[in-house]
Amino acid sequence: MRERVVLDVSHLPLHATGTASPTWWGTCAFMLIEGSGFGLAIAVYFYLMSLAPRWPVDAPPPDLWAGTVVTMLLIVSLVPNILVSRWAKQKDLRRVQIGLVIMSVMGAVPLVFRAYEFPALHVLWDDSVYGSITWTILGLHTTHILTDLVDTLVLTCLMFSRHGDNPRRYGDVQDNCLYWNFVVATWLPIYACLYWVPRL
Repeated sequence: MRERVVLDVSHLPLHATGTASPTWWGTCAFMLIEGSGFGLAIAVYFYLMSLAPRWPVDAPPPDLWAGTVVTMLLIVSLVPNILVSRWAKQKDLRRVQIGLVIMSVMGAVPLVFRAYEFPALHVLWDDSVYGSITWTILGLHTTHILTDLVDTLVLTCLMFSRHGDNPRRYGDVQDNCLYWNFVVATWLPIYACLYWVPRL
């Protein structure tokens, strides 16, 4: 039995970026799921606040300094992140390598200050419902920073290896930059909830 070729796709590229890449769609779906998780956590926060006679429960409002420093660092990190994405689109290996090193540092530094945020809440996770939900939300976001940092470090190592100048790797870098934008964007409403809502 002879096989008939319906469509010759041999001229198509092996890899694509952006909306032509399944990885891009997977990253978007991942962000949608995680964004829904953050939305649910914030909804629980406001639900518990509506039931409490006083908010925060048995604790003063959190200190602002550590959370504000993290917020500023995350916002500033958007500049090199956007540049790295642009350089990956242009397939500029040297600039991507330098940019990924910078983004590795920009992903690690907020974690140093995040270590000060938990004590700044003035409550332990098992002290009250207020402590439980604030630690949960802060822990969730910390996990996202760690996740992207590990991904960035792996990509940095790959881009400095013999596999670096590969069209597929540039697409991975762009997807990683997209995810970091998500990490920063989700932090802004969380910051408002954790640090400013208790002061209203």
